[in-house]
Amino acid sequence: MTDQERAASELNSADVSLGRRLLNWKTIGSIAFGIVLLILLFRYVFNQDLGEIWASISHANPAFLLLAFAAYYLTFPLRGFRWAYLLRNSGTPIATTDATEILFLSWFVNCVVPAKLGDVYRAYLLRGNYSASMSRTVGTIFIERSADIVVIFALALAAGFWSFRGRSRPDVDAVFFAGFLVALGLVAFVVGLRFYGHRLTQYLPGRVADLYERFHEGSTRGLTRRTLPILGAVTVAIWILEGFRLYFVIHALNLPTVGLGISASIFVTLIGALLTAVPLTPAGVGFVEAAIVIALGFYGIAGVPASAVALTDRAISILSVIVLGGILYAFSRKVRVAHGVAAPQTAPD
Repeated sequence: MTDQERAASELNSADVSLGRRLLNWKTIGSIAFGIVLLILLFRYVFNQDLGEIWASISHANPAFLLLAFAAYYLTFPLRGFRWAYLLRNSGTPIATTDATEILFLSWFVNCVVPAKLGDVYRAYLLRGNYSASMSRTVGTIFIERSADIVVIFALALAAGFWSFRGRSRPDVDAVFFAGFLVALGLVAFVVGLRFYGHRLTQYLPGRVADLYERFHEGSTRGLTRRTLPILGAVTVAIWILEGFRLYFVIHALNLPTVGLGISASIFVTLIGALLTAVPLTPAGVGFVEAAIVIALGFYGIAGVPASAVALTDRAISILSVIVLGGILYAFSRKVRVAHGVAAPQTAPD
């Protein structure tokens, strides 16, 4: 390792230290802001009685909650497989189980720290354990996110079209149109990056050109005629399972005014998922819940039922990750290796 690489490693280690991030006033402020935003939204904007919401949640059917939990956690091995597949195609061999562990740790970080810093932490853990290029790793994560966004909008269009068929909803049509434009623009960008992105290297200064070249390799090596169907199929499966999570939550609460089918559940879930990227709060807390309540309003579901669904769904997708991810973070050898506390077991290319 050169002096420059060693210095960069030390800088990155300090930058991604979870302890430092959690004690940072910006992180504390973002968590407080998210909590206050939640209270203000449900108490004053949606005019809900928090006691009534809790009463509804407390009578949830445990069996359906378990199904919702299972549907959500089945997405992680699928996400791990997808990421490991992209990494292997970009030159970093890794087992699916190891990729899943690192990815889940990054999910945990995203749930406690704002600005999607879990993605950076994922690249940091991979480099610390497998000597992988961070720029190349960020490239694979970029392709992951791109696949997610394209599939989210495609499934949202399909689910929304089916669940709203025969009904004229200009507000929903506007969401569909905006989503179509974003997905189309992203596909065009990725295609351009795949076939013409390498040309940009010649216009960049040396160090930046090297980082960009590795990013380009990570983001485009896995995009072939052979890999795209697998990438697409796994991504579709991930987001259908996400939709089933909300579907089971609705059934768990046994709300008489909520009779959403699977297509509507998928649509509402996908609308909320888009706002998890809001950098102001960890996992988009406050914004995603509001989006779920508003999306449920498209189906005429409001008040306590909508709020109970939103908060229960988010408890599964955030609070459970904080608890289980915190336990994994405390005992994970990969965390200790990346932070230099333990020696690595392997040293792949």
